[in-house]
Amino acid sequence: MAEDAPQIRPLLEEDWEFVRSIYVAGIATGQATFETQAPSWERWNSVHLPAPRLVAISSERIVGWSALSPVSTRPVYAGVAEVSVYVARGWHGRGIGRALLETLVNESEKTGIWTLQASIFPENVSSISLHRSCGFREVGTRERIGKMNAVWRDTILLERRSRRVGND
Repeated sequence: MAEDAPQIRPLLEEDWEFVRSIYVAGIATGQATFETQAPSWERWNSVHLPAPRLVAISSERIVGWSALSPVSTRPVYAGVAEVSVYVARGWHGRGIGRALLETLVNESEKTGIWTLQASIFPENVSSISLHRSCGFREVGTRERIGKMNAVWRDTILLERRSRRVGND
């Protein structure tokens, strides 16, 4: 029997411990982020846009999350945000990431976001593929952009330009 599509709903403060545990697991892979530890709710809340922030629910539990961070405080970049999408270990390949990213794209346009960007390690092939399938294009490789565990790492910069927002 096929699983039902995940339910996507807004991320609430009371979801934080579940969201944080998914984030911690992503950090542990060494392929999801340059972060080395998950922040407190207060810190995380302060660096992410208020909306959209989403969680995916399947089998009555949170199995993924997505949110946006501003790329700059300058007013000219008010419609540009960086994407975060995380799926719980054991839930990859079930459409959770796609459901989150597609909903995030749609909801971001409702809040006036005209460009979404993602910075992904080249080794994270499935994330790059997911973003491309959701309308992101590769801008380029940021070579040796950061050092993690004493090793220089590259990231692939991808972006998606809205066809509905910011075209006036």
